[in-house]
This record gives sequence, C-alpha cells and structure tokens, in this order.
Amino acid sequence: MKGLYDNEMKLEFSSKTCNEAFARIAVAAFVSQLDPTIDELSDIKTAVSEAVTNSIIHGYDDENGIVKIEAKIYIDTVQIEISDNGKGIEDVEMAMKPLYTSKPDLERSGMGFTIMESFMDEIKVESAIGFGTKVCMKKKISPKTEEENVENDIKNVLEA
Repeated sequence: MKGLYDNEMKLEFSSKTCNEAFARIAVAAFVSQLDPTIDELSDIKTAVSEAVTNSIIHGYDDENGIVKIEAKIYIDTVQIEISDNGKGIEDVEMAMKPLYTSKPDLERSGMGFTIMESFMDEIKVESAIGFGTKVCMKKKISPKTEEENVENDIKNVLEA
C-alpha cells in the first residue's frame, strides 16, 4: 500500500559547522530523484544551508548538539524539515524580518529566513524557548517537457 509520500529520508548529525556542507549535499542527493533543474537544486541547497547554519550558530551557540533533517517527496514536491533542540527563538516573527540578527557581533547579515523564503515555495518556523526550533520548507519541482525527457533518456543511454 502506498503511503502519503513517495519517499523519505532522515539524517542526524553533530552541530558542527563542517557538517553544513554534508547536510546540503545529502539533501541534494535525495532530491535529485525528482530530476530538478540546476536552479531548483541550487535553491534547495541554499535554503538547507541557511537553516542548518541557523541551528548551529543560533540554536546551539556553537555548543554540541544534534541537528535533524527529515525530507519527504510527494509526487513533484519536496518537504524538508530541519530541527534542533537548541535554545529556541524568542520572537519568530521578528527573527524572520530581513536584516534582523541576534548576533550582530559576528557580522551576521540577518538574511537567513529571507533567503529561505525566496528560494522555497513555502516556509514555516516553529520554536519554543529552551526546546528548539523546527523549520519546514517545501518546493515544487517543475515537470519536465517531453523534449527534456528525451534528452535525459539519451544522456542515460550514453552514460550506461
């Protein structure tokens, strides 16, 4: 029996800045089964990078913790949840405003949520002080034209 989604993955890793690239690449590899365009994949990687960086820098203040990623594919849409059990966000609405940063001393741009919103189709943020934050993002992947499908089929045959 088919579930509500076509595929899913879960990933947990230490809240170390070196793991941000790992998270971005892991999600990109998972999403690649939808055959996204380079631009769509780049958008997703950028949004994941911003959310993971927020968890590491703001959620855990560079302390040890765990960042979790859950991704699900629904026909032509990917849903990505990035969560932490860090300190949480005091005022989510304020934090989502462009140029807002809770760490001006680190020369942060305050554009993380704005970037996520501009690259993804939907973003929701849930947070509780002392319990952590969850960012849920969705992006629809454009269906390919018949010509693109033929080009991909030829490419796959040549690569085999």
